[in-house]
Amino acid sequence: MEQAKLLSDTVLAIFRANGRLIAWGDHFAAAQALTSARWQMLGALALAGEPLTAPQIADSMGVSRQGAQKQLNLLFADGLLTRTPNPAHQRSPLYWLSAAGQQCFDAVDSRWREHALRVAASFAPGELESVQRLLDKLASLHPPEDAKGENDAR
Repeated sequence: MEQAKLLSDTVLAIFRANGRLIAWGDHFAAAQALTSARWQMLGALALAGEPLTAPQIADSMGVSRQGAQKQLNLLFADGLLTRTPNPAHQRSPLYWLSAAGQQCFDAVDSRWREHALRVAASFAPGELESVQRLLDKLASLHPPEDAKGENDAR
């Protein structure tokens, strides 16, 4: 039972950190007129290096397709994205950063990289790699299609 309590406490700590990081990110990205969610969508496209569909972006960022689509529509309306027909799927267009979107992402990413260098110095060697492995494993044990907790085979 101790492991189960430790896992529960860990998940609660992740939820708290997620909430704080989103609030912090909203403030941080506001200089570029972005929210954390919009920054996340721009980042997904910038990191992909190629046009993506809303479901691909959602999957890469661990959010719902509907949530990603809402942010993509807002970014497109603001001229930060381009949208082109997808030859592989007529109803799922491809999104890519417009020149303004790339400039916006580059500005927030430059500031982020400076911040990341400062914050990373607060961690001992190996700590961040351990946390990343733990989070990746935790995520793999909780795939989105298993939201009802029916994944007993793992």
